[in-house]
Amino acid sequence: MLNSPEQEVLVKACEAIYRFAEKGDENSSSLVGLGAVEPLTHLISHQDKAVRRNAFMCLGVMASNNDVKRLLKKLNVITSIINKLSPEEDVVVHEYATLCLVSLSVDFTGKVQIYERGGLEPLLRLLSSPDPDVQKNSVECICNLVKDSSSRVAVRELNGLPLLLELLRSDFPVIQQLALRSLESMSTDGETRTRFREERGFRTLLEFLTTKEFSDLHSEALAVVSNCLEDVESVRLIQATGGLETLLQFVMTASLPDVQANAVRAICRLAQSGEVRKILHEQDVEKALVSLLAVEDDGVRTATCQAVAAMSQLVASRDTFRHLDGVRTIVQLLSCEGGDVRESAVHALSGLTDGNQLNAYAVCEAGGDERVTQLLQEGRPAVVPHAAAVLTNMASHEPLRTGLLAHGAVRALAELLRSTNHHVLSSVTRGVAELACDAEGRAELRNVGGLAPLVTLLRSDHAETRRKACWAVSVCANDEVTATEMCKLGALEALQEINYSANRMNKFSELALQKLLDSNLSVKYSLTGCLSYTDITTEVFYDPGQVKEGHRVPALEDIAKQAVNQHRAVIVVNGKPPYQTDAQSEDRQQDSPTETRTSSVTSSKGSSRTQSKLKGRGRREDEKQRDEEECPTPLEAPVEKPWTVPYDPSFLSLVREAVSSVLPLTDQAEMYAALAKLVCVAMGGPTDIAKQHDFQWELHTSELKVEVQSNIIPIGKIKKGTYYHRALLFKALADRIGVACTLVRGSYNRAWNEVLLTSTPTNKPTFYPQPKSYVVDLMHSPGSLLRCGTPAALEYQMI
Repeated sequence: MLNSPEQEVLVKACEAIYRFAEKGDENSSSLVGLGAVEPLTHLISHQDKAVRRNAFMCLGVMASNNDVKRLLKKLNVITSIINKLSPEEDVVVHEYATLCLVSLSVDFTGKVQIYERGGLEPLLRLLSSPDPDVQKNSVECICNLVKDSSSRVAVRELNGLPLLLELLRSDFPVIQQLALRSLESMSTDGETRTRFREERGFRTLLEFLTTKEFSDLHSEALAVVSNCLEDVESVRLIQATGGLETLLQFVMTASLPDVQANAVRAICRLAQSGEVRKILHEQDVEKALVSLLAVEDDGVRTATCQAVAAMSQLVASRDTFRHLDGVRTIVQLLSCEGGDVRESAVHALSGLTDGNQLNAYAVCEAGGDERVTQLLQEGRPAVVPHAAAVLTNMASHEPLRTGLLAHGAVRALAELLRSTNHHVLSSVTRGVAELACDAEGRAELRNVGGLAPLVTLLRSDHAETRRKACWAVSVCANDEVTATEMCKLGALEALQEINYSANRMNKFSELALQKLLDSNLSVKYSLTGCLSYTDITTEVFYDPGQVKEGHRVPALEDIAKQAVNQHRAVIVVNGKPPYQTDAQSEDRQQDSPTETRTSSVTSSKGSSRTQSKLKGRGRREDEKQRDEEECPTPLEAPVEKPWTVPYDPSFLSLVREAVSSVLPLTDQAEMYAALAKLVCVAMGGPTDIAKQHDFQWELHTSELKVEVQSNIIPIGKIKKGTYYHRALLFKALADRIGVACTLVRGSYNRAWNEVLLTSTPTNKPTFYPQPKSYVVDLMHSPGSLLRCGTPAALEYQMI
């Protein structure tokens, strides 16, 4: 009947099909199968108005069906539909024609066809139609189209913004909602926002927001405001007209929590801009946010904490939040059941404590250190980075660091070093570096097993994780115990490998390697062959010989477990008496050599009395120790004692002799010469340079190895020493009496010490003295100082 030549039949047939299609989507599919769509597409261009009207009604209700949509696009009917949007057409045609376009504009291809065939202009014109259905369909179609940038530009150029803003005054909420959604898409474009300001769109939106009847649409309106205020010019405009104050008042008084949360999210979005943050601060936004923290709604609290975090990027805001007691309130939110609230609260605290000591103390006073540590222990990937940041900010203040250690912060961080999340690892390693900046923190890290996973991260394939791990290792390497432990775990080899690569090397890897070597001078000397003036050997130092870079330097205890072999003996310097406790050893290590020298020079008699007391005390302690060894408690089961470094009384005697004979001297050159002669005598006296082969030091050291049944020989036992023995002894004694010198390894068992001497030219008394380097002769003419670079010095340094 749709092919009938009679107009009345066509009208009746369309009416029947309309009623049938209106009953459901299945009926529309049936009509497709019966071939109804194609004749209907012809009838929408029929000369008779009634036929056109009824045909459009049929297509309008059927177009939402997917099969019908595909067929309409295939039949290329969009142009015919757009042509019928002219003012001369019946309003019913407008209604169902726009309904067709709504269905077709959902798909990308439909949007493109509508745009390319000029559909936007008649649709914008129909926004002013007196029929609400036509308005609704037109604005819905536009809402779909402006999701594409080309359509947004076209709507702006066709002056569509005023028409969309006018729809906000509609009596129909669905029209208002669609208009707001269209404006939200439009306002993502910068030029559109400029036009929006020109059309005074903010005033319209603020009026909409302050109308309680529209409260169910306030969220959509806020989305538009949020987009428009991304421009600083817009913020300044709304501030100048009092709109920003109105907006903040609306945020605090909104009746629906969802609307309030959306409003705070809009503020959070605005606060991402530095200039806008300053404007918000001038408007006392902090006061509004602190009041919102008390709202009993998780969504509002979460959004508010996020806004606080954004505003905390402004230094002045951090102090303002503390003055308003916001820090304490946010700390309390860490105990909320809602995970999102806790996450956003700790995020806010990370911003508030960044570089702000008073806020860090405020967090601690509110009990935040313990709660943040608990959040860290929970291990949620979204929470850990912020929690670690808070702990890092607090740990930068020494009084707070002690409390964090007591709450188990180091243990929590150590566990997270095994994470596979690089964002987590980046923040955790930074926290480890901050908490391990003192001896207590490093000891705790060792005790909880945190060094092994930290060293493992040095081999990470992730550049940022590797870089932060290098930084943490450089901090942890500030004491010998931790540095030695990390070397055992392979940190040295890993750092060398990193620094060999031009792509992987960074300033932190270089620093970490240097710190590791500076805190483990035995390893440093073995690898680099040089100790500088500032490298002060500790009470236990050993020379295992030159080791190639990339290879591991064996630990002294591991060497002790080896059977006596034919390799070169390992020389050990042990300045620790057997009666000295570990605590006393640590205290002694912290004493300054300069202070020792000063006190000795000031009162040599006092030094002698002190030495006598030490000798007497040593004898008493030795006797007590022998008595205990001879009379063991019969009830105690024998316990295998841990290996200890061999006691070296001969070396201690040399130290005492150096203190008594060298320190009283006031002239630098005389001190170096006296110390050199002391070393030479202890190591077998001077040798003729032409008869060095007669000085059988190799046989002597081999005999010592057999005597002590070890590859390790205390330096005090060596009575025939060559260049490298004497240079090592000179350095060890000099370090213990506060005299500066270097230790340099050469080739073929050569080693030497360099010292600095200053001299002032007699003809220029005001000229600053220039220090010059000299090599100390310990072998042939003991005490002679050979100017570096001269033939005599070079002859001493090499064969």
